[in-house]
Parts: sequence; structure tokens; C-alpha cells
Amino acid sequence: MRTIVFSSQAYDRDSFLGAHPTFDLHFQQVRLTLDTSALASGFDVVCAFINDDLSAPVLQRLAAGGTRLIALRSAGYNHVDLVTAKRLGLTVARVPAYSPHAVAEHAAALILALNRRLHRAYNRTREGDFSLHGLTGFDLVGKTVGVVGTGKIGATFARIMAGFGCGLLAYDPNRNPSVEALGGLYVELPELLANSNIISLHCPLNDATRHLINAESLGRMKPGAMLINTGRGALVDTPALIEALKCGQLGYLGLDVYEEEANLFFEDRSDLPLQDDVLARLLTFPNVIITAHQAFLTREALAAIARTTLDNITAWAAGRSCNQVEA
Repeated sequence: MRTIVFSSQAYDRDSFLGAHPTFDLHFQQVRLTLDTSALASGFDVVCAFINDDLSAPVLQRLAAGGTRLIALRSAGYNHVDLVTAKRLGLTVARVPAYSPHAVAEHAAALILALNRRLHRAYNRTREGDFSLHGLTGFDLVGKTVGVVGTGKIGATFARIMAGFGCGLLAYDPNRNPSVEALGGLYVELPELLANSNIISLHCPLNDATRHLINAESLGRMKPGAMLINTGRGALVDTPALIEALKCGQLGYLGLDVYEEEANLFFEDRSDLPLQDDVLARLLTFPNVIITAHQAFLTREALAAIARTTLDNITAWAAGRSCNQVEA
């Protein structure tokens, strides 16, 4: 199957060619948009990532060009118009799991860095400033961590935080016995927000969870609480975060995702002025760390993503089950 891989970086090429060097793969660094969709003409399979545009107009253009399979190299599929895909006869396959440890460990890394001000300490010592003022953190042991979304990643994160001696509160419509086995207590979201020192988001993005964290929910949190988001950017109302940071209601913020990241992340824009005023404002706060959607980026996760994606393509071509997403 001729496959075009959009939004591909050097690490994607390495992992895919390492998984199956004889596969007919064509790599494009550009993001899939309506303007770039012409590049897919004649390709049976389009392999897309999280910030590629898979809206109705793009899918229509892809189908007209001969594409029959959208092979997502991600677990999430909120960026795909599934109704249009079904109408056009396009199969959509995803990677339901790759390495929950990669994302969960990145969330833990953000917590540790924010708590102990590692980003500030690093910059200080490089400049010869070895003072400790403003670097005081807190012991994680005994603190309450709220886990919003307890699927594979959320459950892995819960296990890590339990290892630090933290208490666990959980919110998810579907309870996970492995989280309960750790001592996790399932509660409603308002109770979790009000009683957690640290809140970490691991739920999918859908109509029910869009802007789950907003001005109202931020107001329910403990003053000075920490918020971590390694899920999807639109789980939080970003302007509301700024107001909560300004008044001190939100004490720490760690983001690996951003609602308007599509035209920013995965590119080197260091020589250009930042046009996103909201992101620019967030970056001014000393108690905020933002990483550019790198939580998934481990060798193990990349290998699993490549392997599952290529397996999906092979299975689809043979008429077998391929982790298909239904509308």
C-alpha cells in the first residue's frame, strides 16, 4: 500500500523504517491541510498525526484523490470528522495504546520540575547565581493527587504518584479496579477539585470534556493547587488559566498540550515573533512550564506507534480488523 506520512519528523522516519524498512512509505514534514492535501493524490493510505486537519473538506479531497484509509498514529481521534469519513467510505484506524508510561512519566516530571523550581534553578546556576531564594518546594508524600481520567495512562500515572506516598482521588465515568487497588477513591469532579493539591488530566477530548477546566472549576480548586495537562489542549479554557494564575488561585501549571498548538508545535519558530498572545502571556509566569507536546516522545513509544500503525495498514489491506474507529 502506498502510504504518505504527514507531519513527519526525523524520529518518525527512523521509527517507521526501523519497524518495516520495505514498506512503501513517503514522508512529508508538512502538516495535512486543505492546501497540502493534493500531495496525497494517488496514495491509498494517509498516515496522520494529532495536529493534521481531517475535517470534512480535507477528507473529501483525500477521497477524491484515491485515499481509502486514514491511519492515525495517535490514540486520540477528536480531529477527525468521522461522520464524513464514513459517508465517503474512508476507514479510520488508530493506535489505541503505545506506551502509557511515556505520558504518565512526563506528567510526573512536570510535577517535580514545578514543585522544586528546577527550570528556575537551572537558569540561575548557569548564570552563576547559587542562591536558593524562591526555590522552596513541598514534600509530595501525604499530598492528595486528583487523577481525571483513569484509563491506561491515568492508571499508570496514579501508580507513579502512589509510589511517592500520595493519596489518590479519581474521576472517571468508568472505574478502574487497578486504581482502586492503589487506594484511589472515586469521587465527583467538584469534590476532586476541592480536595486535591495536584490535579492531572488524562481524559479524552470530546463534547463532554471540552473546557472541563474553566473559570468555574478553577475557582473550586484549593488555592495554590497545581494543574497538569498532558491530555489535549482543549480540556482547559486557556484564558481562564491566566486569570487564575494572576490572582494566585492556581499555584502551578504544567502543560504539554495547548488548545491552539496546531500552527505552533513541532516546528522551530525561535527566529520568529510569537503571534499567539495567550501563549506568550502564559510563558511570562515563573510558575508555569510548557513543553511542546513531547510527552509521547520516548524510543519505546515511537517504536510501538510505528509498529501498530503499520500493522493496522497491513490488516486493513488484508480485510482484517485494524483498530478501526467508528462514527
